[in-house]
Amino acid sequence: MGDAKNTNRYYAGMIIAMLFWGVAWTAGKVAAHHSNAEVAAFWRYAVSFITIIPVIWYLKTPLMTNRAGWLYMLVAGMLTSLFNYLFFAGLSHGQAGYGGTMVTALAPLFTYMMSIGILGTKVSTRQITALSIGVFGALILLRVPTEGFAFLNIESSYFLGCAVVWALVTIVSQKASKQADPMFYTLVVFGITGFVNMLFALPYHPFDFGAYDGTFWWTIVFIGLVPGTFSTALYFLSASKVGAHRTGVFMFIVPIGAIVSSWIVYGEGLALSTAIGCLFAFVAVFLFNTKKSVFFRE
Repeated sequence: MGDAKNTNRYYAGMIIAMLFWGVAWTAGKVAAHHSNAEVAAFWRYAVSFITIIPVIWYLKTPLMTNRAGWLYMLVAGMLTSLFNYLFFAGLSHGQAGYGGTMVTALAPLFTYMMSIGILGTKVSTRQITALSIGVFGALILLRVPTEGFAFLNIESSYFLGCAVVWALVTIVSQKASKQADPMFYTLVVFGITGFVNMLFALPYHPFDFGAYDGTFWWTIVFIGLVPGTFSTALYFLSASKVGAHRTGVFMFIVPIGAIVSSWIVYGEGLALSTAIGCLFAFVAVFLFNTKKSVFFRE
């Protein structure tokens, strides 16, 4: 009975973390509208880096890795800084609900495709079918059947870039997971990301605190502290108890947080193509990660 209660607590922790990650898309749009992409990108990870240090100390996280680990973390940090800029640049022009749904749905598909094409990962017939479903969902999500290549506009191109870059970050993170503790990895990546984004933010005077209003500062502290430090720590803690094979399913909750919060704050609606495309993409991710299927014989 006690184990069941503990498991439920970790499930609740995963759900909370995913919802806050979704809300971060709407909060990011607010921050971007009250500053610019460069400054918002810097302060987001600066806050996360500063506030995760006490968590690292409290958890007594081992601060150790090898040369390969440092290399992976450096690459991941630089890629995350690019993702961070694209995140805020996209939100400066596009809808938070659409961005959160599109990136969450497409990033896993791009990750699988890169793993197959670059790393030579072997896939089964079922997984090929799953990817085909995912590609079909991606085309609907990008509105190709109705709008052709209009998805290459300034709104969708940033979000599409986010999905591609995050797929690369995911692959690098998988490599780094064997070299360092997840929380130490997160600390270093946060630090590198904040530093790189700071270099690009300097022309906009990010340390001129009076240049940006209270809405920006409260929002950026929220993004860095809650979806950043709190949800990341909660995710890793819960994932270690729930099991890696189950954590991927919880990512499907992220669009809910993005869509609901963007509707509340900005009155954004959910396009039918977004919902259908997202559904196909999530079905593809589920099938790809399912070890056995009654429909396919390996």
